Amino acid sequence: MGSGKTTVGRALARKLNKRFIDSDHEIEARTGASIPVIFEVEGEAAFRQREAEVISDLTALDDIVLATGGGAILNEASRAMLAERGTVIYLRASINSILHRTSHDKNRPLLQGPDPRRRLEELSRQREPMYAAIADIVIDTGRPNVQFLVNTILTQLGLSPARCADTVMNPEPMSIPVLPLMSVAPGVSHAHFASVRLQVDLGARSYPITIGTGLLDDVELLRQHVQGERAAVVTNTVVAPLYLERLTRSLVAAGKQVTTIVLPDGEEEKTWPNLMKIFDGLLTDKCDRKTTLIALGGGVVGDMTGFAAASYMRGVPLIQIPTTLLSQVDSSVGGKTGINHPLGKNMIGAFYQPQTVIADTATLDTLPARELSAGLAEVIKHGAIIDTVFLDWIEANMGALLAKDPVALTHAIRRSCEIKADIVRQDEREAGLRAILNFGHTFAHAIEAGLGYGTWLHGEAVGCGMVMAADLSCRLGLIDVVAKDRLTRIVGAAGLPVIAPDLGLATWLELMQVDKKNEGGAIKFILLQPLGKALIRNVPDSILAQTLHACVQRAC
Repeated sequence: MGSGKTTVGRALARKLNKRFIDSDHEIEARTGASIPVIFEVEGEAAFRQREAEVISDLTALDDIVLATGGGAILNEASRAMLAERGTVIYLRASINSILHRTSHDKNRPLLQGPDPRRRLEELSRQREPMYAAIADIVIDTGRPNVQFLVNTILTQLGLSPARCADTVMNPEPMSIPVLPLMSVAPGVSHAHFASVRLQVDLGARSYPITIGTGLLDDVELLRQHVQGERAAVVTNTVVAPLYLERLTRSLVAAGKQVTTIVLPDGEEEKTWPNLMKIFDGLLTDKCDRKTTLIALGGGVVGDMTGFAAASYMRGVPLIQIPTTLLSQVDSSVGGKTGINHPLGKNMIGAFYQPQTVIADTATLDTLPARELSAGLAEVIKHGAIIDTVFLDWIEANMGALLAKDPVALTHAIRRSCEIKADIVRQDEREAGLRAILNFGHTFAHAIEAGLGYGTWLHGEAVGCGMVMAADLSCRLGLIDVVAKDRLTRIVGAAGLPVIAPDLGLATWLELMQVDKKNEGGAIKFILLQPLGKALIRNVPDSILAQTLHACVQRAC
């Protein structure tokens, strides 16, 4: 609501030489009553039914640009028709922008209560995952110019703005908020936009992230990103039987010659000998520097393949195709690659950005429950360090996430990738800000090394590490007990451990001293001040000892 989607929709229709229709205007024309009157007399449920009938009729038409009401996607049938019959464009901006544009508008029945900001936040939490799930194109509307927005949409549709039928006649500044939907009916093919796309902005090293279902079968997507004639797929013994043949078939259909390399599975296999196995396969098949390495698997496969791509012939193209939740929300994005050393996790590696990240959410269907929970640790982390609204949503939707609800998972993946991409954009090589993504990881890496790699999953160690970091933050007076206990509950609700293993104080300290954030032998921690904001600081040994003692005895 209040998106300016009518303005953008009309301008887009002129450019595409199509007819523009606003579903709210159509409802008013059919009933002879305004939207507020319909809400008052019949109630919202009856209005949604009228809206669904109108959308059913309108999406059956050809060559239109349809602007829907913001709540149209609440109806399951409407969501299905919008997704199946057209290309869905989601315009996204901030709550503040929405309030600015709707503050004096009395024609919006859902915002007429005493606290419109809170109501908008509620609507956003309810609707945002649905928009993310069906949107083919997402447009962030920070640039306040209708012409710019329309040209951006045309470019995303694969069209040249200069060659389209008309020019935008209304380039005045405007502020466009979150929550609108537009659907371009069948005049534009839906097949190429059945996914959510994000961008990691790193200048010449920028790359897209594509999130969707069935992407392993998208031959055109693979052809677009595998530039040379050859591809080498690196995977492991668990993922290979599930998805290797399918990906290979798509690559062959795209005209690529394929080499496959299958590694043993497990964090304990993230070693130098297994890195050599990748090089052995590449050299045996005489792969040249135009060969694209494709990482098909979880974080271990992604990190090792990325390190191999950074090193082989001093650098070859890399594509990440993550198949676990943890790798889809975190490790595949940002260019960190490497292997473990017996004395420290990820201590040998390189920063090396991929050409693209392709996250096929259908691969999560085969993900074991323990691996799913491990991935949720990184999702929770993003909310805890930077986005409390997202953390609220995670807490409220934990059941849906654990049940692998596709709408919930898509939203969790997309928002996590947005957060990480923005941090990486500001600090690609972890000179400062990016270190906050290691919240809980100082404790986690010590757990993994102390127990032996593979005993706990990485996400399990991160979950427990976040609980310990929250306890440490509380002891330092940075957050209160309520915030600490809340984060502990959320981690536990995800099926993650909240009691740390007893490694012994000396072992804990020794292992935590081997950490990339440390300087001059001093251990640095990522802490919360408050929940939703992170900082980096040293900690007195006495306070750290209190946290270690408490967290191995009980939930912190």
